[in-house]
Amino acid sequence: MTNTRKRYALALHGGAGPVAGRNYDSVEAHLKTLALECEVLLADGRSALDVVEIAVAELEASGLYVAGRGSARNTAGYVELDASIMDGPTRKAGGVAVIKGFVSPIRIARGVMEKTPHVLLAGAGAAEFARGHGYEEVSDPNNYYVVPVGVTANEMRDSHTHGTVGAVALDQSGALAAGTSTGGTFGKLEGRVGDTPLIGAGTWADDDVAISCTGTGEHIIRAGGALSIACAFKNGVPLAKAMQSMLDEVKRLGGDAGAIAISRNAGITMLYNSDGMKRASVSMDQPLHVTTFD
Repeated sequence: MTNTRKRYALALHGGAGPVAGRNYDSVEAHLKTLALECEVLLADGRSALDVVEIAVAELEASGLYVAGRGSARNTAGYVELDASIMDGPTRKAGGVAVIKGFVSPIRIARGVMEKTPHVLLAGAGAAEFARGHGYEEVSDPNNYYVVPVGVTANEMRDSHTHGTVGAVALDQSGALAAGTSTGGTFGKLEGRVGDTPLIGAGTWADDDVAISCTGTGEHIIRAGGALSIACAFKNGVPLAKAMQSMLDEVKRLGGDAGAIAISRNAGITMLYNSDGMKRASVSMDQPLHVTTFD
């Protein structure tokens, strides 16, 4: 009997660059629960775009990762956040950069995509847009932000450790979507923007592939980022080879990075050149896989 079920797939990441020897059990447990919840949504027919937004918003809210609630203050003493989201079939995209005082940058990024003619809003303008459309604000910034898993308080103040969260999905209609969110690098200068909010650098989705990147944003931008992977894949390069080529260039330039991707045929690729990458994946054809260093 022919299997007529339509395919779906999901991949999540909680950032490249975890430190070998530290315990990420709580992160992996969270990724497992979230991936299974998102799988149910995809199996029930929810769109890839909806599922990506839901997944990234939950990653932001958890405080377990260097994004959303787990973000560190910049050198001026306050938290600035970046995020972007992209819908593959329409190429519609939205992003926010250096936005402060809001709970979920990914939800605001989708708002930019759907409620403005723009792709990216930054700083005070992004905050004004978010406030005008009723997105949830952080009521007490001094007590809201927490130290994420695998990071020490001293590292949040003094190091240039980085972190990002992201999701890519394929829904039963064949549509792909991607989203990425970050608190940026620890110790970053006020106003710093990395790859995460930049469509084509940190995030990309089209008819063939959806990609979310993580790592040192400056190096990802200089290496061509997500769009370089997508273009190589479109030109016949296997997805894993295309992704590895971008990661190799990041490494050559002095950075470290990782990426997750889903192709139009539900193939899932997750690679990194750091010690590890917190990640999870599941599809109609593949059982749940959750790991950090393997």
